[in-house]
Amino acid sequence: MQANITGEGTVSSRIDPALIPQRTLYTGARMPAIGLGTFGSDHVNACQIAEAVEAAAQFGYRHFDCASVYGNEAEIGGALSEVIASGVKREELWVTSKVWNDKHAPEDVIASCEKSLADLRLSYLDLYLVHWPFPNFHPPGCDVTTRSKDSKPYIHADYMKTWAAMEELIKRGMVRHIGTSNMTIPKLKLVLEDAKIRPAVNEMELHPHFQQPELFAFVRANGMEPIGYSPLGSPHRPERDRTPEDTSPTEDPAILRISRRHGINPAVVCIKWAVQRGQTPIPFSANPRNIFSNLLGVTGDPLTDGEMREIGALDRNCRLIKGQVFLWKERQEWEDLWDLNGEITPA
Repeated sequence: MQANITGEGTVSSRIDPALIPQRTLYTGARMPAIGLGTFGSDHVNACQIAEAVEAAAQFGYRHFDCASVYGNEAEIGGALSEVIASGVKREELWVTSKVWNDKHAPEDVIASCEKSLADLRLSYLDLYLVHWPFPNFHPPGCDVTTRSKDSKPYIHADYMKTWAAMEELIKRGMVRHIGTSNMTIPKLKLVLEDAKIRPAVNEMELHPHFQQPELFAFVRANGMEPIGYSPLGSPHRPERDRTPEDTSPTEDPAILRISRRHGINPAVVCIKWAVQRGQTPIPFSANPRNIFSNLLGVTGDPLTDGEMREIGALDRNCRLIKGQVFLWKERQEWEDLWDLNGEITPA
């Protein structure tokens, strides 16, 4: 299928949602294997993101990845209402939200989910995630040196109290699935041991320069689906998440060669690779052409086995979203958040 793009740059085309690959969760539920992310990286406002959601739904997207901390769920709720009013059934949509770090107390988990449901104008969420495993708050737009005075390390007993509240949301019918985000193998092992309802997904940074093969394999081996944020290398991420050693997968010579071979944007190569590898990318764009191109890319003209191997060899272990603002004591390095030695970093 080709998009019809007008002189004003507007896309007027649609992809049949039935053509979009699906992931089957351990419950048997099916989740579209590409979604639209809704974090505007501090440079796209809530109304623009709501417009992107409406446009994406018109093009054929059915999966939308939201979060309370993004500050735009009320506007997205208006867009979703329009989408449903246009004839898309609620059960055809997959909507995710997340509880933020300052709402980890069990009573706050319930209240936060209630607010997200009210803002999104939905009676249930398909998926609800614990956004980060640290109950450490930082204000919007802060810089990399910002620390909450109440910051704490990962404390498993506390996390499981949060998780019990997540399980309660399923029992109340407020959410259909629960999951984790920004976790590590040592933390996930403990959660899997103690959870009464195990996580359906783990959301994690995944792109050709940061493939996380061990965590990726662990997640899949334990019945979870990996959802990949920053699938293009997050070119518009906030300044606090930038360091001099960062690299850009969409500028990698191998990605550029493959894009020329297929006649597509390098970003679409990254999306194709993600879906064919087995993760669910959630790229964000407010540009209708890019939104459509990303979806079109996963419905045909797959990368060859050789191209998949070529991209697989590009991993530079380059984490872009390092999370420095979630550190809990002075003179710490961001690596402490990620348990690089295979053990949870102690307090």
